[in-house]
Amino acid sequence: MTRRTAAERHLDSAPSPSGERQPADELAELLMAFHHPIRRWLTELLGVEGPANVGTLAARTGLAVGSVSHHLKVLHQQDLIEPAPELARDTRESWWRLRSRSMTWSVEDFEQGTLGRRVAETAEAENFRFQVRAMQEWLRRSSAEPQGWRTAATSVDTYVPATEDQVRDFARRLNALIRDWSGECLAAAAADPDGISAGTRRPVRAIARVFPSEPVRP
Repeated sequence: MTRRTAAERHLDSAPSPSGERQPADELAELLMAFHHPIRRWLTELLGVEGPANVGTLAARTGLAVGSVSHHLKVLHQQDLIEPAPELARDTRESWWRLRSRSMTWSVEDFEQGTLGRRVAETAEAENFRFQVRAMQEWLRRSSAEPQGWRTAATSVDTYVPATEDQVRDFARRLNALIRDWSGECLAAAAADPDGISAGTRRPVRAIARVFPSEPVRP
């Protein structure tokens, strides 16, 4: 029996053509796929460390090969990753790479009481927990980091009266700043790929939130 190629094995998890489902249903499925802690971890590993095969990801994460394959299949169905069969040394290997895909959404994209609304609310909470875990990990190890990186990292907050329009304007400016800054960083990294291996470039996470808040009690 002829063994299927790496590319052929992933046809069953290929993304469905756009337009076959309602937009709200597509968005809900995307949120469920991406905001699972393990799947988000896998996408970040592929984004930071580059394409990898299932065995490498299993060894990197300590997860079973079958579990990694399952999560990658879900990510592939939502077009968040894609096969990289040209990297396989034989037909038994399954290589994957991250797809560049922007994701903008709001709980308000879904009607009250719908399954999509519950999915979005869960995803929003999980996204917040993810950001908290990332910050806690930085605080845990920051004392062992080089001084230059410790002083470069920063946080900022403000607490002022504002209107709804002013909050929207802040969000617009912040989104534009992050988009432009991220593009500059990616372009510079592409022009200087040796910087990552030399340690002068590192994965950096920028997190910002703006929301109405009453005074926080201790």
